[in-house]
Amino acid sequence: MTVRITKIVGNIADSSMHEAIHQLEHEHRVEYVTVAGPDLSRKRLRVATDKGTDCAISLSRDVSLEHGDVLLLEPARAIVVQLEELAWMTLEASDRAASVLLGFVAGHHHWRIKLEGARMRVALDQPQEVYLDRIEKYLDCGDIVVVTDDD
Repeated sequence: MTVRITKIVGNIADSSMHEAIHQLEHEHRVEYVTVAGPDLSRKRLRVATDKGTDCAISLSRDVSLEHGDVLLLEPARAIVVQLEELAWMTLEASDRAASVLLGFVAGHHHWRIKLEGARMRVALDQPQEVYLDRIEKYLDCGDIVVVTDDD
């Protein structure tokens, strides 16, 4: 059976919603829909919960999914959105000029980033090679380096 979802009931961050979901979690009656970052802005989505429930999501244009959104809340169960864990790539510029250049490239391509000191973390919504191709000439000359977890 397919559950049709046309609106978001609330978010688990809301205190009243949190309490209701918390109680259902104790009873193992919460199902989770895992959504990848790029799919959060989609208005129509067909997904299955972690317990196999088929969900047909059809939201209005002014609504976007977020981590923790409650799609269904019934006395016997709830369906909650969880964000798929993203992979990240860490980049570091060799100097200030390279930092400005890296910031320009990230902004121009609308990369989702986090700044951590002198390092830029880029959310990988696509294969890492796609991002590296965009900065290949700066990697080749050493203006930008990919930082591994070992560094």
